[in-house]
Amino acid sequence: MANPFPMAWLNGAYVPLAEARISPLDRGFLFADGAYEVVPYCRGRPFLLREHLVRLDRSLDALRIPPPLSHAQWAQVLQGLAAHAGASEQLLYVQVTRGAESGRNHLFPVPPVPPTLFAFSSPMPLPSEAVLEQGLAAVTLEDTRWARCDIKSIALLANVLLRQQAQDAGAAEALLVTDGELLEGSSSSVFVVRKGVLATPPNDERILPGTTRDAVLELVRGWLPSEIRRIPAAEFDDCEEVWISSAGRAVLPVTRVNGRPIGSGRPGPLWTRLYALWQQRLDALAATPALN
Repeated sequence: MANPFPMAWLNGAYVPLAEARISPLDRGFLFADGAYEVVPYCRGRPFLLREHLVRLDRSLDALRIPPPLSHAQWAQVLQGLAAHAGASEQLLYVQVTRGAESGRNHLFPVPPVPPTLFAFSSPMPLPSEAVLEQGLAAVTLEDTRWARCDIKSIALLANVLLRQQAQDAGAAEALLVTDGELLEGSSSSVFVVRKGVLATPPNDERILPGTTRDAVLELVRGWLPSEIRRIPAAEFDDCEEVWISSAGRAVLPVTRVNGRPIGSGRPGPLWTRLYALWQQRLDALAATPALN
């Protein structure tokens, strides 16, 4: 992934990223006590910004951290950050931690301390021609994460280890399984097309509600039957297509799982159509407000 853009935003001020500093006693550093979001910035506009901010508020509520900014204030911060970067395609990262106190205590600070607010931007990692033509490889791995994956927590060590395990196996993503049931990727939502019907697992505490996933479901409405249901991992043996989606990857085809081809072993016709529609939706962003 390309290096981040040089400007960041920290606790109310734009600062050079190389000079941004937080206390070593920050609870995000000590306990991973915080939440984050990654907002795509496409065609010079934020994409699904309101949905990402709603999810940020939901994660903060679960952590009992009051929302530090309104959606309009976050939009202003991120628009300013994107303007400093000057690129039409970016990924905007937002993080909120419970803040820094005078020591290391497991209990919440009393009285509460100011939260630490941080944001920075990176170039959008656009898919290569090889990925668009050949798709991605994935492996299934047993889910070893904590029991509240519906919170977009900065505690991502298990995700990091799973993604690295997939990388070590020559795959681009780990598809996580519990008791034979497919949940999601280590950093993505997952879809399976079987018998011409698109399926994705239901939201619960084991799965992060995917904003990009929801956008995919909206985009296929009316031309591709879809359903939200529990998916046995065994369906990889006879499905026609597999997709993953995330803020940074949009929606990409998985054409090999555990070394075996999915369908023809190349991106399928339904994904090809969806990807064209996705690009059309992004092209239309320029005429929309940030909080559309």
